[in-house]
Amino acid sequence: MTDKLEQSPKNWTESQVSTWLSSIGVKEQYIEKLYEEEVDGQILLALNEDFLKTKICMKSGPAHLIIQKRDELINSQQKSQEKKKPTGSKQTEVEQKNVKQKSVQCQPTTCESPTTQIPERDQDALEERQKAKEQCVLTSKEDCKPRPFDQEGIDFLYVKHRVLQPESGAFNLTSPCHEFKSFALAATLDRTRLQAKFAKEVLKFATGCMNIRSNGTVHFGVMDSKEDAGYVHGEIVGIPVNEKDVYVDALDYIERSFSTDKEHLRQCVRPPRFIEVMDRDSTEKKYVVEVDIVPSISIVKSKVYAVRLPNFKETTNKVEFEKESILRRVGSKTEPVSDKDQSDFYQRVKDRDAQREEAEKCQFLWAPEICQDLGRKLTMLMTSGKKFMEKDKWFILVTNKFKPDDLCNIDWLLNMNIFCVFDFDPDSKISGLCSRYLQHHAANMHFLQSYKISSDTSIKEFTSNLHLFEQTSWIFCNGRTDFQGNETPCDEMTWIKTKMTLLRESVSLICKQILPKGTFQVLFLLTSTVEKPLLHTFYEFFTDMEGHEDITCICESKINFQKWQSFAEGSCGPETVNNSSVVGMKMSHINATLQQVQPIKASARKHLPVFVKGTCLLETLKEEQMYSLEILTVDHCDETSEDFINEEKESIERQFYRGGRVTWLNFWLAEHKYVGEVIDRDAYHDVSKLLDDALKWNADQTPVNSINIYHHPGSGGSTVARQVLWNNRKDLRCAVVKPSYSVAVVAQHAVELREYEEKDPQRCLPVLLLIEDSDKEYLGDLRNELEVAINVKRIQYGTLCFILLSCRRSHDPERRCKESPLQNVSVTHKLSDQEKRKFAGKRQVLEKKYEPQFILTFVLMSEGFTKKYVEEFVEHLLQGIDHHSAVTRLIHYVALLNTYVQNSFISQSHCEALLALTIHLERFRQHEFERSLSDQAKLVFLHLRDEMTHIESIRIIHPLVAEEILKQLLGNQKTHSSLAMNLLCETVLFEHRFGRDEYLSFLRALFLRRSRISKGDEYDSFFSPLIEHVCENEKSPGKAIELLIEAFQRFHKDPFFAQQLARLHYTYEKFEEAKCWAETAAKQLPNNSYILDTKGQVYRKWFQAKCKAIDNDNVPKTAQNIAHAVETALKALECFQECEKAANADMDNVNSSGFFSEVEVGCSLLKLISSLQVFANRGNGHAECMKYLLTDYIPEEVEEAWQPFHGHLKRLHKTMQDALEWISEDLSYFQTDIGVDEEETPERPEEKISHPLKWLAKKSSEYGKYFSEAYSTALQQHGQSIPANLTPFQKRMIIYYLGGGNITTILSKLTDHKDAVHLLESILSLYPSNPVKAKFVQRDIANYIVAHIILNCLSPQSPKVAPLKDLQALCHQFPTDKRKCLPSSLFLLTLLFWPEDHDTDHEKETKYETVQSAVEHLERDYWTKMKDIPQRKRRLYTHFFLGSGNGLDKFVHKRKFEKITKVFSVSEKRMKWFSGEAWKMPEISRMLKRVSGWTEDGVVYLQGPQKKKFNILPLYVPSVPHSNENITFYLGFTFRGPVACNILVKK
Repeated sequence: MTDKLEQSPKNWTESQVSTWLSSIGVKEQYIEKLYEEEVDGQILLALNEDFLKTKICMKSGPAHLIIQKRDELINSQQKSQEKKKPTGSKQTEVEQKNVKQKSVQCQPTTCESPTTQIPERDQDALEERQKAKEQCVLTSKEDCKPRPFDQEGIDFLYVKHRVLQPESGAFNLTSPCHEFKSFALAATLDRTRLQAKFAKEVLKFATGCMNIRSNGTVHFGVMDSKEDAGYVHGEIVGIPVNEKDVYVDALDYIERSFSTDKEHLRQCVRPPRFIEVMDRDSTEKKYVVEVDIVPSISIVKSKVYAVRLPNFKETTNKVEFEKESILRRVGSKTEPVSDKDQSDFYQRVKDRDAQREEAEKCQFLWAPEICQDLGRKLTMLMTSGKKFMEKDKWFILVTNKFKPDDLCNIDWLLNMNIFCVFDFDPDSKISGLCSRYLQHHAANMHFLQSYKISSDTSIKEFTSNLHLFEQTSWIFCNGRTDFQGNETPCDEMTWIKTKMTLLRESVSLICKQILPKGTFQVLFLLTSTVEKPLLHTFYEFFTDMEGHEDITCICESKINFQKWQSFAEGSCGPETVNNSSVVGMKMSHINATLQQVQPIKASARKHLPVFVKGTCLLETLKEEQMYSLEILTVDHCDETSEDFINEEKESIERQFYRGGRVTWLNFWLAEHKYVGEVIDRDAYHDVSKLLDDALKWNADQTPVNSINIYHHPGSGGSTVARQVLWNNRKDLRCAVVKPSYSVAVVAQHAVELREYEEKDPQRCLPVLLLIEDSDKEYLGDLRNELEVAINVKRIQYGTLCFILLSCRRSHDPERRCKESPLQNVSVTHKLSDQEKRKFAGKRQVLEKKYEPQFILTFVLMSEGFTKKYVEEFVEHLLQGIDHHSAVTRLIHYVALLNTYVQNSFISQSHCEALLALTIHLERFRQHEFERSLSDQAKLVFLHLRDEMTHIESIRIIHPLVAEEILKQLLGNQKTHSSLAMNLLCETVLFEHRFGRDEYLSFLRALFLRRSRISKGDEYDSFFSPLIEHVCENEKSPGKAIELLIEAFQRFHKDPFFAQQLARLHYTYEKFEEAKCWAETAAKQLPNNSYILDTKGQVYRKWFQAKCKAIDNDNVPKTAQNIAHAVETALKALECFQECEKAANADMDNVNSSGFFSEVEVGCSLLKLISSLQVFANRGNGHAECMKYLLTDYIPEEVEEAWQPFHGHLKRLHKTMQDALEWISEDLSYFQTDIGVDEEETPERPEEKISHPLKWLAKKSSEYGKYFSEAYSTALQQHGQSIPANLTPFQKRMIIYYLGGGNITTILSKLTDHKDAVHLLESILSLYPSNPVKAKFVQRDIANYIVAHIILNCLSPQSPKVAPLKDLQALCHQFPTDKRKCLPSSLFLLTLLFWPEDHDTDHEKETKYETVQSAVEHLERDYWTKMKDIPQRKRRLYTHFFLGSGNGLDKFVHKRKFEKITKVFSVSEKRMKWFSGEAWKMPEISRMLKRVSGWTEDGVVYLQGPQKKKFNILPLYVPSVPHSNENITFYLGFTFRGPVACNILVKK
C-alpha cells in the first residue's frame, strides 16, 4: 500500500486496516465484517486464509488476495527499511530507542545516528517531533475535495498523498464525473508523444461526457487503481510540468480528430488547469493537470459526437488516428457504443437533452447560505470561552501583506501581548503592519536564522539576547526590502529550499522550549493571497503544538481562505478548520468586536508627573524602550475595563491575602473603594518620613540617595515598598527595576525616565526606583553608574536625581535598622500594638467575606507568625493526608526547596509532568491542574505567574509554613537527606524541558549555595544549609557525601560539585578521597583559581593533620619521620602557587587567597623544620638550620631522607618573601578589611582573612623571627644592642621581625602599636648610618623612607628622624627608568617631591616633572592591578593628606582623623565622609591645607610652573562642578597618584 503509512502494519488501528483493504480492492461487505471483528494491525499479521474463509465467510479469491498483498507489504516494508538505514534519517521506533539508549550509555563518537551531534535539549524536541510526524503521516492519507468545478480565478492547491473521492459515473449531470490518470511515464515523454497521449485521454473522456450530457473532469497526476501498487486509488501525486503550453496546444488535435462540430468541442472542453501540488518533503514543483468538460445544452442539443483518437505508433514513428467511434461514459469508464446499441443510443438523445436542461435549471436554485454569528465565534476563539481575553496570554501572529485600509483598524492588535510575528510581507517595515505597529510599540527586527540556538546557550540566555518577553520579536520570514544586509524575498520553491528548515527550527524552539503549552495562542491573519510558506508555517505549528486547539485563523476574503482551507483540512479535518476560523469579517468589525473583550480600554493613555506640576503623556513605544523598568504612571490601572474589574476584583483581593505578591491593581481597587484598603504598616510611615526628608532641598544633598527596607522573608516588606511607590506616583517618577538586567542598562533607562519630556535636565522630578532582593554589590554598582551619568549630564551638585528604595530580606532587620537609622527601615513578623489593632479589624471584615483558608497568609500575619500558631495550623492542615500520593510527594519537594532556597518555586508544567497529568483541552488546563491537587495542596500552594514570561509556577504560601510542613511531614522516620536524594533522582522533573534553567538553578543552590549574613541569612555557612543539616543534625556526613556524589553525576560531572566534595571530605579528614575530588574539579577547570585554592587546602589540612599526629604520638622528630609531612606541605605550596598564577591571569576576579595560604603553610613548615632534632638540640642548632635553608650546605642527618625536597626548601625564604610583598602591595592600594558585603561565588575561597592588615603584621614578624631567631630573642630579652657583625640578610630579617619589612606593616604602626616609636627607632638603627653611600636595594630604600615619615607622624621630636632633604636625596637611588620602579617608590616620589610654597620657580619645575612622571607610571600599574573589576570595588585608599606644616610635618596621615570621627558608627561615618560633612569639622580643617585649582569640562587641574596644567584625579567624581570654575580642595596621596577631596567652588 502506500509508503506513507510509515509505521509497520503491526501498529495499525482497525480503521487503518480498513483503509488498506479498500485500497487493494476488497469488497465493502468484507471490510465491514473485519472491522466488526476488531481486526487491527497485529491481528492482520497473524491471519491466515483458513480463518478468513471459515470465520469471515469469505470466498477463496478475496481471502487469497488479502494474504498475498499482506505478505508483499511486509516484504516491501523490510526492503525499504534496509534501504533507508544507511542514511539514518528515518529509523523504526525500535531502532530509535536503541540509538537513544546507546547515546545515553556511551555517547558514541561515530556519526551513524544523527543524535550524536545534537545537544540533548534539541534531541528531545527532535524525537517528539518525529513521533508527531509519524502520527500525522499515519492519518495523512486524508480525503480531500477536488477543485471547485469550472470556476475562474480560484486559488486552489492539492497536497501530495491526499486522496480524491473514487472515479465516478454521471448521477445528476451537473455534478462532474471524475477520471484519474497518473500520467507518470507520459509526463516524461517528448513533446509529440506527450501531446498525442494527453489529447487521446482528454478527447476520449470529453466525447464520453458530451454524449451523455454530463459535466466531468479528467485529472492527470492522480493515481488510478490499475497502476502502481504502492498507491491508493485517487491519491494525488502530481506530474512535473516544464512547459504549460505543451498541454494547452495538445487540444489542437480536436481539429484532426473530429470531422464535424469541431467548434462544439472547443466550447465544451475548457483549457487545461494547472493546480500545484504541495509536498512537504520535496522542493520539486509538481502539478495536477485538469480539464473540465461542460456540455451546455445550448451547444450539444440533439447531437451525437464521434471521434478518431490520436495514437503515436512507435513502428512508424508518427501519430496515426484510430477509426471513428462513438463513446459514452458507463459507470466510471468511457466505452465505445457497440454497433447493436447505436440505434437505441440515437433514439434516446432527446431524453438526455431534457434531463440536461432540467439539471441546468436546478443548478441556479441553491438556498441562500445561513448567516453565522461571526462576532460571537471570534470572541469565543480569542477569549478561550471566557468573558475577557486573558491578560497574561501571549499571542503569536502569522501574517502576510496588509491592505492599507486594514492598517487603520489594528487597535485590537496593539492592546495584545504579542510575543512574536511571523511576517511574510517583505515591505512590512516600510508600508505594512510592522511600520504601523512601530508607531505604538517597540519591536526587534529578526530573521528566521535569529532563532538558531547554539548547544551551549541556555534558553534563558537566548531569550534575553533576543529581548523576547520584553519587546515583540518581528520575524521577517521572506526577506526584508528595506534591509541593507542580504535578506531578499524569494519565490516559493527557493523559500522551501532555503528557509523551510529555519522556520521549522524556530517554531519548534518557541513551542517546545520557550513557551509552555497553554500560555500562548497562534493567530493566522490572512489579509492577502495565501502562499505555500504560510501553509508550511501552519503545518509546523500544528505538529509542534500537538493539535489545533490554540490556533485561530482570521480571513476576510473567502477566496484567499480556500487555499488555506484545502490545506488545513488535511491536517485536522473540515470541522476543526471551520470551528477555528473566522471568514468573511471585515477588519474594522474585528477591531470593534475584540476591543470590547480586552481587559484594557482601547488606546488607553498613560501619564507621568512633570517638574512644573502637570503631567505629560507617556508613549507606549517609549515605555517599552525602557524595558528594564516597570514604570508606574499617574493613571496606572485606569485603563482596566469596568466589566473586567467587576468580574475579577474578588479573586485579585483573595490572591493577595492568601500570600500572593501585591499587584498595582490591589492598590487601585482599594483606592477606588472596590475593596477595603490595604493596611499601612508602621514601616510604611517610616519610609515615607525618610523619603520626605530626602526630598527637602539641601546643598550637601548627594544626587543619589538610598533608603533600605530590611524584612523577614514573607513579612510584607515588598508590600510596604510598593505602597510607597503607589502613593508617590503623582509627585515623583516611580519605577520598579526588573530583575536580571545589567546595571548599565538600568541606569540608562532610569536617566531616560528622569528626563522624559522635560525641557531642562537641571529641573526634573527625582526618580524613585524600587530594587528588590538584589545584593549590596548591585546597589553599589547602580549607584555608581547613576552618579557617573549625572556627572556626564552636568547636573548641578546638590540636586537630588534618584532615590534607590532597596527591599531586601534579612534575618535580623532590627539590627540593620539600628546600625543606620537614617537609611534603614525594618519590617518583621512582629506587629506593633497599633498594627495589631489594624490587622484584627481587617481580619473580621475579610472573614465575613472569605473562608479563612482563602486568606491564609493574612491570618498567619495577624497572629504575628508565632511558632505555636504555625505549628498548630500545619498540624491541622496535614490531618488525613495521603502519604503515598504523588501530590504529597510534590508537597514534599516544594517544601524542601522553599525551606532551603530563597524565592524558589516549581513551574506548573514540572508539576503536571510529575503528577503525569494529561491535559485534554488547553482552556481547562488550569482547572484540571487544580482539580488534580489534594485539599492540603490546594491550601498551601500559591500559584505565581512570572511577570515577564507569564509562565505559571507554584510555591508554598510562606517560608515558615514550608519549614513546618517539612518538619511534620517527614516526622521522625524520614530525613531531609533521603528526601533530597529522591528529588535528585526524580528524572521526570530533572529532564522536563520548560523552565528547566530555573529548576536546575534551584536544585544547584540546594546543594551548593552557602548562607551569607550579607545575603540576609542567619549565619555564614561553610557548606549549603542542607548539607550542614545532614552533617550536623542528622549526624551523617556519609549521607551528605552520597548526596553530593549523586548531584555530581546528575549535573553532568559539574566541577563545582567535585569541589564541594573535596571540601566535605577534608573537613572529615578523608584526605585521599578529598585529593581525588579536588583533582577531578581541577582537571575540568584548570584555570579556576578558586578550585586550585581548594586543591591546596586539601594538602594544607592534610599537612596540619600530619603535624598534629606527630605531636600527639610523641614521634621522635627525625628527618625520616617527618619527611611525609614536609612532602605534603610542599605539595600544598605548589598548589597555592598555581592558584596565584591563575588568579593573576583572571581578569574578572580578585582572589588573593593563594598568597595568604602560601605564607601560612610556609610558617607552619618552618616551625616543623626548626623543631627537627638536628636543628633544635645543639647550641648552634638554629645556625645549622639557617645554613641549610640559605646556603648550599646540607647536614648529613637530612641529606638522604629529604633528597627530593632540598631545592624547594632552599627557595622557601624567597617565595615567602615574594608572597608577603605581593600582599603588602595589594593592601597599599585598598586598605580595607574584607567587609561583610562579599559577593557570593559558589567557589568562594576557603579561609577568608578578615583582618588582613593585622594578619600581615603578625606573619611578617613570624617570618622574620624564623630567620633571625638568635638575635631577635636577644633583642626581646635585654634590649641589648644589636651585634655589629650581622650580614645584611640577617639585618633584613630582624627588620621584618620588628615590623619594618614592608610598607604596609610600617604604616600600620600608626594605629596598632603601643611600642611603635621604640620599634621604629630600632628598625632605623639597623640601616647603614650613611644610607646615601651604602647603595641598598630599591625595596629597602622605600621601607627606610616610610619608617622616617611614620616616626615623624608619631613623634616629630625624635632625634632619629631624618630631614626631608636627606630623604629626597635618597630617592635619587631609585631606578631612572620609571618602568622599573616599584609602586611604593613611585608613591614616595609623588609625596616627597610635592612642591612647597617657598620653593623657587626652578625648584618647583623640577619637582613637578618628577611627580608628573611618577603619576603616569602609578596610573599604569593601577590599571594592571585592577583588571576588569567593577568600579565600586576600586575604593582607593588615601594614605596621606597635604597638611599645613613644613618639611615632613606637612604629611598628615588619615589615621589622625580616625581619632576625631570614632564617635560615629561605621555606616554613619561612611555617610559623613561620603556627603562631605566630615570635612567641615573644625579639628580636621585646621590640620589640612586647602589647595587652589580650577575645573575644565569636569576635569580638575592645579597650576604647575610656567602655567602648566597639572591634572588631579577627583576622589569623588560627582563633587566636581560641571561648569568651569575656580575651586579649592584638599590634596590626598594614593597609590594611583594625588587626588582631590572635598572640592568647593571659590566664592
